[in-house]
Amino acid sequence: MTDTKIAAPTDGFAPLRRPVFAVLWAATVLGNTGTFMRDVASAWLVTDLSASPAAVAAVQAAGMLPIFLLAIPAGVLSDILDRRKFLIFIQLMLGCVSLTLLMLSALGLITVSALIMLTFIGGIGAALMGPTWQSIVPELVPRGELKSAVALNSLGINIARSIGPAVGGLLLASFGAALTYGADVASYVIVISALLWWKRPAAGDDGLSESFGGAFRAGLRYARSSRELHIVLLRAVVFFAFASAVWALLPLVTRELLGGNAAFYGILLGSVGVGAILGALAMPRLRAILDADGLMLASALLTGLAAAALALGPPRWAALVILLLMGGAWITALTTLNATAQAILPNWVRGRALAVYLTVFNGAMAGGSLGWGFIAQEIGLSWTLIASGAGLLLTGLIVHRIALPKGDTDLTPSHHWPEPILAEPIEGDRGPVLILIEYRVAKAERDAFLKALKRLSDSRRRDGAYSWGVMEDAAEPELVTEWFMVESWAEHLRQHRRVSLADADVQREVRKFHLLEEGPMVRHLLASTLPR
Repeated sequence: MTDTKIAAPTDGFAPLRRPVFAVLWAATVLGNTGTFMRDVASAWLVTDLSASPAAVAAVQAAGMLPIFLLAIPAGVLSDILDRRKFLIFIQLMLGCVSLTLLMLSALGLITVSALIMLTFIGGIGAALMGPTWQSIVPELVPRGELKSAVALNSLGINIARSIGPAVGGLLLASFGAALTYGADVASYVIVISALLWWKRPAAGDDGLSESFGGAFRAGLRYARSSRELHIVLLRAVVFFAFASAVWALLPLVTRELLGGNAAFYGILLGSVGVGAILGALAMPRLRAILDADGLMLASALLTGLAAAALALGPPRWAALVILLLMGGAWITALTTLNATAQAILPNWVRGRALAVYLTVFNGAMAGGSLGWGFIAQEIGLSWTLIASGAGLLLTGLIVHRIALPKGDTDLTPSHHWPEPILAEPIEGDRGPVLILIEYRVAKAERDAFLKALKRLSDSRRRDGAYSWGVMEDAAEPELVTEWFMVESWAEHLRQHRRVSLADADVQREVRKFHLLEEGPMVRHLLASTLPR
């Protein structure tokens, strides 16, 4: 998905005619429904165990903090492990968490500390699940249906968000926490059964597979060097840090400002989910009216006004309407940022870079939840909601000047780099490798050449270089050498596969300054081990 204005697909439900996608999609909807039921039970149970806003916010943060800490390693694992087996392991772990909560609740042994600890373990499972599930979607549908599949996943999550909290709240109010946790355990059985049914083809080995450490470093290098990704991350931090106040404090808002019970809390969350579904369905029309920056500004303004309105303790019917509108604003912001991130990322690093985005998103949510919880203890619920709403309004107007990337560059691998000329085969783990590229540039064009070369340096670093620079020859002023280093020979060969068509365009601009008909001289220098 991109932020450019495009027509909606002619058949957005085509992926559901693919049996594997349809089965896994339906199972995931049921699994997410169970997860939302578990979260409602935990969020409400902590208010029975403690009246402290900090304790309530701590449970919220415990579920988000692991995603902040582990999203990037999870993205790496999703690339180097068998994804189907990894997903089954994750579901088993999450099932054990809910089974433990069921037993503690049934025996009357649940405590705030146990609730926080088990919620944290559940957050670890969510951290591992997110990038892994996103990574398998292209395996389930043809490339032409990928956007529709991603949209259906978002729709499925919001269906679960609208059903799960409401059903969870009703079960909690009618039968207690133990039965609610039991329903979540049953949902994991369904998901595991679907994953066992799926016969995933074995992945081939091209000899350039990445180790955990190498893949981890490559993902971080890309994230550090991508200026477009930095903008998306900045916009995400600003929005979610302030918007997290409503999510973190909603159980107390329900109890203290609205006078509701567990069932009404679930209905409020269901209202958010319905609003998110309506917002997702309205996105094509909204994009025809507003660009990505306009959508983000509208989301910030509407969410800020919703937070301030809740602070006034409105009637319950009005609170449902407020959260319905907030749900639409929330999904608009989330979809816009996700779509922008997807559009600016090449396939080879998509999982890891999206994991960086998830890290920032959940870090902002976790940090915001804790911060607003402590603030609420000092100044009260109403003033805290007003402060977060005012912050959203103010920061929304400020960061609106920092435009989101358009995401219209062609990131398809160009495969235009020739294979290196070798005297003999080189071991893949040998390194580091120094690449020298010698240009002949007229002195009058030196400044323009260096400016173009600076743009090229960004792609070198994104694709694998950990160091880059330019040297001029003191004896021959026309001779300019670009150099960059990669950590191993195998990593340099991967770099050959990563260069995109957009990068190739920049390289052609650089080579226009080269005076000789034959291309620039390229040398590959390998580190040697000196004798002792």
